[in-house]
Formats: sequence, C-alpha cells, structure tokens
Amino acid sequence: MSRGRRPGRRRWLILLGLAIGGVHLWLVATLWPDALGAGRDAAVRRMTVSFVRELRPEAPLMAALAPPPAVGARRRSALAATAPGVAPPVPVPVPPPLPAVSAPDLPQLAAVPASPDTAATTVADAPVAPAEDPPPAPPAEARQAAAPALPASAAAFEWPPSTRLSYTLQGHYRGGVSGQAQVEWLQRDGRYQVHLEVSVGPSGAPFLARRMSSEGSVGPDGLRPRRYEEETRVLLRTPRRQLIELEEARIVLPGGASTARPDGVQDSASQFVQMTYLFTLDPARLVSGHRIELPLALPRRVEPWTYEVLGAETLQLPVGELKTFHVQPRRAPRDGDLSAEFWVAPSLQYLPVRILIRQDAETWVDLSLERLPQQAAPR
Repeated sequence: MSRGRRPGRRRWLILLGLAIGGVHLWLVATLWPDALGAGRDAAVRRMTVSFVRELRPEAPLMAALAPPPAVGARRRSALAATAPGVAPPVPVPVPPPLPAVSAPDLPQLAAVPASPDTAATTVADAPVAPAEDPPPAPPAEARQAAAPALPASAAAFEWPPSTRLSYTLQGHYRGGVSGQAQVEWLQRDGRYQVHLEVSVGPSGAPFLARRMSSEGSVGPDGLRPRRYEEETRVLLRTPRRQLIELEEARIVLPGGASTARPDGVQDSASQFVQMTYLFTLDPARLVSGHRIELPLALPRRVEPWTYEVLGAETLQLPVGELKTFHVQPRRAPRDGDLSAEFWVAPSLQYLPVRILIRQDAETWVDLSLERLPQQAAPR
C-alpha cells in the first residue's frame, strides 16, 4: 500500500512546488522594484545615471538671510525673527497637527510656484510698513520689491547634476507604519525626469508602494512637464496606473477629459524640483509669509495651488542637524487627494530634506533625509 501511494504523493508535491513558484513569480512581477522604475506598459522610461559623489553641506548664499531691498523696518523685523537658528529643533517622527484652514481642499502632493514670466505667480507678503517708513510706496510696488520676479540670471542658470535623495519613512495607516522613500532628479541634454518612490513595509516586498514620475524639458523658466505617471501597488491587488499627458496647449487627464494648459503648470512630482529652482534663483522668497501660487495637474483636476513659507526651523534628521525653511500648502486634503508640506535646506542646494504627505488626520507618511544626497559627475 505504501508503494502505491508514492506516485500520488509525488504528483501532489509537484503541484505544490508549481503553486509556490507561481506565487513567487507573481510577487516578482507585481511587487519587485522594476530596474527601470516603470511598469510593464509604463510611459516614462528611466534615464541611466551613475551617482558617483556625495553632496556635502555648504554655506548658503547670504542673500537667503538678508532682508529684501526697499522694504520697511517692520518687514526687516519680521525677517530677522525667522533667521536660521532661531526656531528650536523640531522632532521629525511626529507630524505637526493639520493646519486650521478655512478652505476645504488641498493638492495631491504639494504645489509649486509658476514660471517667472507668467501671471500665475502671486506674491502675498507681510504687511507693508505704514507711512512712517520712508518713503511710502504703493502696496503693489512694495510686494514686487519684496519678492521680485525671477532675475535675468535665470537664462544662464545651470541645472545641478542628476541627484538622488534617500529617506526613512514613518507614518500612520490603520496603525503605525515604516518604510523607505527615494527622490531622483535626472537630467540630460535639456530633458529631465523626476521619480518619487514611496514604499511601506519590507524593502524587497512592500505591502504598499507608490511611484510618481514626471518627464519633460528644462528651460529659463524652469521645468515644463510633458508626461506624468503614477503607479500604486498594494499587496495581492492589481497595480493601478494613471497617466497625465501635458501637451503644448492642453492637458489630458487619466479619464480622458482634457483642459487648456495653464502657463507654468507643474505636476505632483515636478513641483518639488521647481520650488528648488525658484528658491535657488531668488533666496529672498524664503521669508515668513511669502506665498507662491501655481497651477498643478492632478489625476482628478487641474487647479491653482498656493504654498506659504512658514519660517526657519532647525531639524534633527537621521543625516544630522540641518537649518531649513518650512513650506506648507494653504488648504487641507479633499476627495482622496494628497497634500505635502516640505522643508528645504539652503546648505544642500535648497533640496527638500523632509516631506510630510497627508491624506487626512489619520493617514500620513513622514519622509526624513537618511543620508547625504548622491550626485552624478558634473557634465
């Protein structure tokens, strides 16, 4: 009898092995990070870049700490109060409470300033000093002096080499979660790509992962996105992918609806690099109360977003202590969109060293720079 059972047992073992192998293949196909950073039918194919050096902190331009010209004493006092080193260290793991805002909405990942020569960028600064400030100027002129348009040097701006930022992740989604994240800025021959990847759980097989990729061209007014791709992968579910096409005159959303393309529009991934570009060209923007408005193309809609500089903060991060400026959107999440506030470090080329992404009060992830940024060799 025992000999008669062996063929059936052998067949059962073979079937079990095939089943296990099939599960492993499925995990590799759906969850394992793609070496190209794209799905099977992805539109954005990652550029090949070698990162060969670390970006070491350097002293920021003094313009970032100096008051803007032609501004009254009250303005200078407000700026001095936000100089680096004044604010106490901010603990990273616990995100700040949701801002008390009256408007009921916010973007799917933060918003960015419009291009320099368009009317999409609106500046709202601190109150202009009254008549005692010599000589009094009309409010519009004062605002323009405090936060001028991009300087003429924008045409000669040299984009930094390709850069990778690695983050640790802590957050809350039906309980505490941890993971890792990465942002890559890649550029070559007037083209760029930005890849933002977030994964929750083990790095080899995360139970939740999202990749956001933007590609387009670079120019004197910053980034001009052409295509945005977003892919979400959840364990044991089919990956969900959304594509936004940003054509010359219109934007085509994932559902097929289209709308006119606003000047200076950015997407959920490109906006962080565009902010870095604007702060590098004009550090005087990093003044408490300064606002930057620009159109943002999200999977559900295209609409203007407003960000505000809250002030200077010194952060204790895994990479060490860094002096930063805190930038936050002025409205709260809605309809499942994500909002992102971030902290830029002038000593690290105004790159975002902390990013706090929210869906609601109970769902958020907090990204903290884990190591010094890696860069490619200058071209």
